[in-house]
Amino acid sequence: MTENQPTVSDIFRRAQGMRKENPDWTYKRISDQLVKEFSAGPTPSLKTLTIPEQDDRAPEEDWSAGLPLVGRGIQTENWNEIVQGIMLSLEQTENYERARGPEGDRDDWHNRNKGIDEAMNKGVGKWMPQELVDLMEKRMKK
Repeated sequence: MTENQPTVSDIFRRAQGMRKENPDWTYKRISDQLVKEFSAGPTPSLKTLTIPEQDDRAPEEDWSAGLPLVGRGIQTENWNEIVQGIMLSLEQTENYERARGPEGDRDDWHNRNKGIDEAMNKGVGKWMPQELVDLMEKRMKK
């Protein structure tokens, strides 16, 4: 991997930055700008075909929606396809957030602690000595 070789995450973060800096820009305009900025350099590596920081924003099926296009674009060295896939992932993530809010705080179905809290409380109540329960509650209040 060369020093100036961008990763898929780098390009995605750049697209997000453009979106924040210019909220009135269309996805097409951001795509054109990304192609202009990155097409002179090497394509990203297939080894880094992921956008891991997006897992907190939306379910994997949304933020990874464009990765097959990105992969095909990398294989064929086609910057338009690479950017098209990144923009699809960005659009899906933004649409999901707009419709549902951030991941993990919308409803019981998406709550990652559902089922865990109840089992933990049951286990703590059954097996933990009362003095440790009291100590834990005291520390949590601080």
